[in-house]
Amino acid sequence: LAHHQSGHNSGVIHSGIYYTPGSLKAKLCVQGAALCYKYCDQKGIPYKQCGKLIVAVEQDEIPRLKALYERGLQNNVPGLKLIGAKEIQEKEPFCRGLMALDSPYTGIVDYKQVAQSYARDFQEAGGTILTDFEVTDMEMAKESSAESEDGLKYPVIVRSKKGQEVSCGHILTCAGLHSDRLAQISGCSPQPRIVPFRGDYLVLKPEKSYLVKGNIYPVPNPRFPFLGFHFTPRMDGSVWLGPNAVLAFKREGYKLLDFSPGDFLDAVTYSGLWKLVLRNVSYGLGELYRAFSLSAQVRQLQKFIPEVTTNDVLRGPSGVRAQALDSEGNLVDDFVFDGGSGAVGSRILHVRNAPSPAATSSLAIAAAIADEARRRFQL
Repeated sequence: LAHHQSGHNSGVIHSGIYYTPGSLKAKLCVQGAALCYKYCDQKGIPYKQCGKLIVAVEQDEIPRLKALYERGLQNNVPGLKLIGAKEIQEKEPFCRGLMALDSPYTGIVDYKQVAQSYARDFQEAGGTILTDFEVTDMEMAKESSAESEDGLKYPVIVRSKKGQEVSCGHILTCAGLHSDRLAQISGCSPQPRIVPFRGDYLVLKPEKSYLVKGNIYPVPNPRFPFLGFHFTPRMDGSVWLGPNAVLAFKREGYKLLDFSPGDFLDAVTYSGLWKLVLRNVSYGLGELYRAFSLSAQVRQLQKFIPEVTTNDVLRGPSGVRAQALDSEGNLVDDFVFDGGSGAVGSRILHVRNAPSPAATSSLAIAAAIADEARRRFQL
């Protein structure tokens, strides 16, 4: 459990600053963060509300930082304030910057522990968890079996690669890196497509972890599709630096040279990916260069903490982001929940796109899915 995105993410409990006001991401992240802290308190799961600074290091970033502050206020993010260079140093003694957005409500947690706790809750409520069950087919049960009472109640058969079967009344899919493939198997639309992006982290050497107290993030550049390098303290006391964002040649490929012919072909034959690439050629080449060059990554970090050197960092873990991409090459920005038509499609609800801040938002997403399932399936 929690072997993929839940166990490979940054561990940040996001406060909801970045997202378009009124979007599902904005609403569910703010709700989800509050629910996450409450859940961790109830279950005794350790977390730290260590805060976050979004730091402007150049004059031209200050208007964008102020706009981000206004957006955070619109999203009802608690405790936000703009601070100057002196206050930045009071909070983060080794960080340089002209101005920062201080988000004290941001925290960190080990989401693997959270996911495993969800699993225990599910099992205690009567649920069964099957792992190593790769779904290859979904179909309606044959007429003969549908004549029984159970057949009418559970008419959809979900079949695994090994030939195992589960009979269902309705289906929710939350398949992350494989959400488009499960949608296709169920007869629903293959759009939006999932294109995997790998993010490689560096790790500060333990003796240098004193350089960072809380999360330190750059001001996002709207011209580029990802957030940029940041400093992320972890629950085990380590500090992650990064990540970059490069096309992954395997959907579950966490190493630099991991490769799957099928996943690679899926990505490079998709016109939406080429449209994204052509709009971001210089950014993409820069990310690719930084993936192989330690010193290039460290130069990004030195804009915020000049004391960091290549001798202070080690190559760290990686995660793969299940990024939904439309046919025009646009990153699908919001969470997407949908179903389809037909015998199977009308009994299914897909979580099509749930990248960051999905872990933070997970309990709020769960409530939204439950409400949508009740409405859609008239439960």
